[in-house]
Amino acid sequence: MSIFTLVKIAVRALFRNRMRTFLSVLGIVIGVAAVITMVAMGEGSKKSIKEQMTAMGTNAITIMPNQSRRGGVQMDASSSTETLEEEDVIALRKEATYIDAVSPLISVGGQAIVGNNNSPTSLSGVSADYLKIRNYEIADGVMFDDEADRMAKVCVIGQTVVKNLFPDTDPIGKTIRYKSIPLKVIGTLKTKGSGDFGQDQDDVIFTPYQTVMKRFGSTIKIRQVLANSIGEGYAEKATEEIMGILKERRNWTKPTDPFRVFTQEEMIQMVTSTSDMLSLVLTAIAGISLLVGGIGIMNIMYVSVTERTKEIGLRMAIGARGRDILLQFLIESILISLLGGAIGIGIGIAASEIVKNVMNWPMSVSVTSIVVSFGVCFATGVFFGWYPARKASRLDPIEALRFE
Repeated sequence: MSIFTLVKIAVRALFRNRMRTFLSVLGIVIGVAAVITMVAMGEGSKKSIKEQMTAMGTNAITIMPNQSRRGGVQMDASSSTETLEEEDVIALRKEATYIDAVSPLISVGGQAIVGNNNSPTSLSGVSADYLKIRNYEIADGVMFDDEADRMAKVCVIGQTVVKNLFPDTDPIGKTIRYKSIPLKVIGTLKTKGSGDFGQDQDDVIFTPYQTVMKRFGSTIKIRQVLANSIGEGYAEKATEEIMGILKERRNWTKPTDPFRVFTQEEMIQMVTSTSDMLSLVLTAIAGISLLVGGIGIMNIMYVSVTERTKEIGLRMAIGARGRDILLQFLIESILISLLGGAIGIGIGIAASEIVKNVMNWPMSVSVTSIVVSFGVCFATGVFFGWYPARKASRLDPIEALRFE
């Protein structure tokens, strides 16, 4: 019997039991749509994070105190016996040859208030080099000077802060109160958009780091220093040079490093690795739906074989071979799976677009995920349809004709 004839017989059999076929297809549809959407979500997040981190420059470097251990337990950076200080920043500026820019970063949380307007915005103490490191640009006014404005109560603000605190006026020259301390606005920043992990990079207030240390924190400790290497490919040399300068200043002889120095490339790899693991978990969870759909196909095919036992006996009696019966039921299983896969792919792509447009979540539907999903559907049809089809092909024609 030709394959074309077997396909026609399989299609007719499926249409005779429309509701049963629909429910079988539905299980595959849900599974494939879930897999497509989850993979698109994971890929979109990974791609977005990588693009945003790359936009800051692959020559960016982060310096932090190393984590200490107590009793075998790893503590956080604040518990480290070594801390960064302003003298370290000055030394890096003077001595480092592979560094183009360096800036402390000291953050304070609180409310920014102007008249009746207020905004829960973090205040960051930085140096003028911070704009170069993080690719910020001045839109209006000026950036404060590290020497002339040392400990001055001045600030530069992002566009989100401008909208929240100065919706109808020019902010230049106006005063913002932050934790009861007045800060004069001397400049505004150009719009930068969302950053790593979706935070608003325009919801920022920058002030001299000495101002934060003396007026807000009353401390000489710096938790984080950011820097830029002189160009692409110099990050590794800059990292070694930074560690050497910091160790030399402390006469460091211990085997462990006093600080951690991360390059932007290392951070991209770390985030990508974490994102890949998350994508794998999401896909595995969604894949369970596909497995349930496959089990549903097997169950339906078993029922179909039982109901059509007499039909199978009749076909064998008039000359159908066991192979023909096997192919007939296997084709039915594959058709159910492929139909569900095609519909599921369409729904998965549509769902990804809806999530992207409605929830503003980065989504990326890859051709690979579509091809793999379709291939998995075919394999599902063969795998879960094989045993019921094999059972049907091995029925004894005489016993099948007597079946009630």
